[in-house]
Amino acid sequence: MELKYGCNPNQKPAKIFMKNGENLPIEVLCGRPGYINFLDAFNGWQLVKELKAATNLPAAASFKHVSPAGAAVGLELSDTLRQIYFVGDMELSPLACAYARARGADRMSSYGDFIALSDICDVPTAKLIVKEVSDGVIAPGYEPEALELLKGKRKGSYNIIKIDPTYTPAPIEHKDVFGITFEQGRNELKIDESLLENIITENKSLPDSAKRDLVISLIVLKYTQSNSVCYVYDGQAIGIGAGQQSRIHCTRLAGSKADNWFLRQHPQVLGLKFKEGLGRADRDNTIDVYISEECEDVLADGVWQNLFAVRPERLTLAEKRRWLDKVSGVALGSDAFFPFGDNIERAHKSGVSFIAQPGGSIRDDHVISTCNKYGIAMAFTGIRLFHH
Repeated sequence: MELKYGCNPNQKPAKIFMKNGENLPIEVLCGRPGYINFLDAFNGWQLVKELKAATNLPAAASFKHVSPAGAAVGLELSDTLRQIYFVGDMELSPLACAYARARGADRMSSYGDFIALSDICDVPTAKLIVKEVSDGVIAPGYEPEALELLKGKRKGSYNIIKIDPTYTPAPIEHKDVFGITFEQGRNELKIDESLLENIITENKSLPDSAKRDLVISLIVLKYTQSNSVCYVYDGQAIGIGAGQQSRIHCTRLAGSKADNWFLRQHPQVLGLKFKEGLGRADRDNTIDVYISEECEDVLADGVWQNLFAVRPERLTLAEKRRWLDKVSGVALGSDAFFPFGDNIERAHKSGVSFIAQPGGSIRDDHVISTCNKYGIAMAFTGIRLFHH
């Protein structure tokens, strides 16, 4: 399949093909997906397929630049989540709930995402996708009415890919860098609850919901550019720190995203009265700035009138901390070991109660003792999940 260009417009020619001469396991039903679109689509499809297999729930992912901005399974949304995800009283199927959660984890990063769905795209999911700014979607199929809805997006140029759900790639994969071919066995590691049996902390309690969330975090990490950590709560990733050179920077980045997700549910944020006609993206940006330390930027005279119907009160640092201090039950996965206890200290500030990581650091004892200080249950999985 010929592509317009590669990662950048100057990288031509570009195409995707099967080295063995077989047909591609995909069909483009609408649009003209590009090189990066396909990278996002194929990584996203693997992620949601594994989430579905591990949880027996429909799954969705929101991908940007070859890492997930969000991923989730199809658990029902609370009224609060419906509000912060801008879905109101829309009819939501389990698959639509999965995408609403995946998109809602980090709405700013998901702007212009590529969507992956584990199941046949139904009408409620298509209606949700139509409302969001997105580059395309990959799924094993589409209901006829859902397909027609999606084909009307972006003036008929929206990228819609259908993938053969039975396709199994070759066990050996290749990648060219600087004219040199790399070869490795595919990462076929099965991620399930058996990886969580080696609990090495004083607290050894892992409720079923925590096991589910830790499994989700590990599957998400399997398809996230490393270094990476993933915070998961109630069946959805709420903070992903992708591609950082330092583990603590991963933990901080993902933790700040998780904090923002919880702060979006603060009564003061839920009560914001936006100016009529303000678009979704502008509301997302405004909420993000309002929550941040740059709050004064949107409350300044001459600015707030363009955003809000009523000038809101400032959400102080102390108020934000009091709200976040109520949070607990968050699961955290890491694609490699934590080298220092500072990662645990930072995770604790975002309500982390359960951790899964490979273990194997020379400072494991310090990491374990930091978990014990906060009553965090931590499992050593013994497996690394680097992805490049």
